Amino acid sequence: MGFNSSDINAFRDIWVFCEQREGKLVNTDFELISEGRKLADERGSKLVAVLLGHEVKEIAQELGGYGADKVIVCDHPELKFYTTDAYAKVFCDVVMEEKPEVILIGATNIGRDLGPRCAARLHTGLTADCTHLDIDMNKYVDFLSTSSTLDLSNMSFPMEDTNLKMTRPAFGGHLMATIICPRFRPCMSTVRPGVMKKAEFSQEKADACQVVMHHVEIAEDELKTKVINIVKETKKMVDLIGADIIVSVGRGISKDVEGGIQLAEKLADAFGNGVVGGSRAVIDSGWLPADHQVGQTGKTVHPKVYVALGISGAIQHKAGMQDSELIIAVNKDETAPIFDCADYGITGDLFKVVPLMIEAIKETQNA
Repeated sequence: MGFNSSDINAFRDIWVFCEQREGKLVNTDFELISEGRKLADERGSKLVAVLLGHEVKEIAQELGGYGADKVIVCDHPELKFYTTDAYAKVFCDVVMEEKPEVILIGATNIGRDLGPRCAARLHTGLTADCTHLDIDMNKYVDFLSTSSTLDLSNMSFPMEDTNLKMTRPAFGGHLMATIICPRFRPCMSTVRPGVMKKAEFSQEKADACQVVMHHVEIAEDELKTKVINIVKETKKMVDLIGADIIVSVGRGISKDVEGGIQLAEKLADAFGNGVVGGSRAVIDSGWLPADHQVGQTGKTVHPKVYVALGISGAIQHKAGMQDSELIIAVNKDETAPIFDCADYGITGDLFKVVPLMIEAIKETQNA
């Protein structure tokens, strides 16, 4: 039987494309495997990880520790470094042979390049930059009840629907759209890094995971690009997704932008190894670079401590930080929406409050 994307009954299992760089798995892999495990359990199917690279078999077993039942390894010298031609060709070959029902790809630079190319070759749809995924309709309705302003009492849902429901922000985060792909398979989604929670690693699951080597054939005339050299960017980027402490600033620093950012940096340093983030208003105003943005159109973060300074708490910003373990908010407006999700709220001028916070932290550390 050939590959026919409209023959939806021929497809099975949940797949995750796992990215490696210089022979090391990236954190997004573990997030997607953890989320894929939930979807596979909802669907009653297997979870399969697909790993492309060269001499990467030894790192494949780790994916089982986060929930993968099987890892398909495609090993070839031309896959050592990412190129669109080689990766798209090999990945689509495996998909056409095995026919997965769902494919999840991280919305990284590589994933955003690979996903659309493969979707076009496979004649199926792709939902980009997703922040929420569901298969079970009951769980999707629960998600809507807690994360939307819809009046669900007047709405009916096809409860038997088992399509992958892919939710993503649209129109600059002012709208959330849920997209399904009912007529073609696989259902493909790129998922924003940091939005899915990584499960705890299990050595028992890792040991039980099946690793399968897939035969790879790449003809020279199929490659239009070749990696000659790799030059790493020297620009320092802030790692919001991996940070344990984030101190974010909002429009409330407008009366002294430079002073407000400096206060945030000092508070982050006082906590220890903290980083500074910002709301969309701060980024759009050019007060901080774009890689500092927290929110639906920025980065979704899950730090141990999140401090919001002068941030009103628009729904787009809260969507990117509301799952933080501890949230502290400082705002002059006692009715600011940010207080709705804060564990501790301080009503006051951040320029007066933050120096007191820094002093209190230092006193505690010196005690």
